Amino acid sequence: MYDNLAVPCADFLAAYRNPETGLPLPSYDLWEERRGVHAYTCGTLYGALDAAAQLAGLFGDERATNYRMAADEVREGMARHLWSEEHGRFARRLMPIRDEPARYHQDMVIDSALHALFAFGAFAPDDPRIQSTMRAVVSRLWVQTEVGGFARYEADYYFRRSEDFGPIPGNPWFICTLWAAQWYIAQAKSRQEMITALELLLWSASRAMPSGILAEQLHPHTGEPLSVAPLTWSHAEFIATTLDYLDKLRSF
Repeated sequence: MYDNLAVPCADFLAAYRNPETGLPLPSYDLWEERRGVHAYTCGTLYGALDAAAQLAGLFGDERATNYRMAADEVREGMARHLWSEEHGRFARRLMPIRDEPARYHQDMVIDSALHALFAFGAFAPDDPRIQSTMRAVVSRLWVQTEVGGFARYEADYYFRRSEDFGPIPGNPWFICTLWAAQWYIAQAKSRQEMITALELLLWSASRAMPSGILAEQLHPHTGEPLSVAPLTWSHAEFIATTLDYLDKLRSF
């Protein structure tokens, strides 16, 4: 499995990058909506290359050095090109400038998928740059209705049920709410600092259908399920977040 699966994948990921920036070449985002070099893609790429380096090390494979170097270059590229000093947070996407492979426009729309910057190990959850980025996420994307929950990103159009993008940046999504919980868990230094994460887990459980099914998203005013139900992704993030919560709780 290592030679036939892990190595070809790792070799491709290490190679499919811009040599000028160290970052992956443009692709579509996890929302399947827009093209560019995305913070989420960069975060997952770092995690994959880090895992490849560890696997190669276990097998005594000299390619471990190459995978580790590639992972480090991705992280350095993220710090150099995704970070905005002007805004004090990371960009969600870089949009390449035509005929200038090392230059990009930064897309500064606040997106819940920015959680990938720490979730896969590229940056520590208490890194000041992650702190400022995630504070922007949790302050801007909370749906300010009785339903609550976190939206995907600012002015999300998908299944939109409100044009009032101030208090309602988009419909509340389970996965986005649980990503926020994961950040609270990851940065917690005490049981007291775990309370917000627990509240978000309880919110998710309370918004499940009577059968226990979690939808993709909810109506921001009524809380009724919208789009797909059940969504495996919602269930998977709930399980992952619960396990993270219990592991962290036992560490205190």
